[in-house]
Amino acid sequence: MFTPSETQPHHSHYPEATTVEDFRRNLAAVRARIDAACRRCDRNPATVRLLPVSKTKPEESLRLAYAAGCRLLGENKVQEAHQKWEALQDLDDLQWSVIGHLQTNKAKLVARFATEFQALDSLRVAEALDRRLQIEGRSLDVFVQVNTSREASKYGLAPEDVAPFIEALPAFSALRVRGLMTLAVFSSEAERVRQCFVLLRNLRDQLRQSTPASIVLDELSMGMSGDFEIAIEEGATVVRVGQAIFGARPLPDSHYWPHEPIA
Repeated sequence: MFTPSETQPHHSHYPEATTVEDFRRNLAAVRARIDAACRRCDRNPATVRLLPVSKTKPEESLRLAYAAGCRLLGENKVQEAHQKWEALQDLDDLQWSVIGHLQTNKAKLVARFATEFQALDSLRVAEALDRRLQIEGRSLDVFVQVNTSREASKYGLAPEDVAPFIEALPAFSALRVRGLMTLAVFSSEAERVRQCFVLLRNLRDQLRQSTPASIVLDELSMGMSGDFEIAIEEGATVVRVGQAIFGARPLPDSHYWPHEPIA
């Protein structure tokens, strides 16, 4: 188990991946970290899905990642993700996970191309997605986003609001609820980060006792490049890893998550 004194590599230490071999090496290093975290808590590594996050990275980087074996990529901004999907149409088995906040007027884009959406926190968005998916003749895996850190800068439902929200979701038949997602507090103190993941796991376990039969809460999407080992120790089934695979971004993570909620 990690202690507060233990630190993970600072994001600026991740060099830019510029070749297929760079991506293969980075993917192997991340999977080795996943395996080690699973051994510490007696979990099967096969129960943890790695979601490579390609936000802000150019098309050529995504093609290199694909050549290295990535078949599902996570994107934060819907329009950026849609543009990349259009540019990479020749990679017909590449799938997309939208992991960032969604405005209702962008629901039609997600309904058109995404395999999963990990940031559902509004019934208005659920309704808009369901309506567009019905038009497209598609369904969509979704995760409910929970603001476990209770920071104003983060999206997601307050933990106490999740149960009534989930009870309303069976009305949207094109949405397949798979689990919960959270962003932990941005902190170098491992125990503060860990508490966000513990809260999400405990909330999921409580919700399982009362959720409608059509709702499945098997998944916990939590943990990024700097903290995914802690997330795995606390039950993560999906870890969203960008910089440890693609290389450091020019700006800190907080820049890519809006500080003011957008309608």
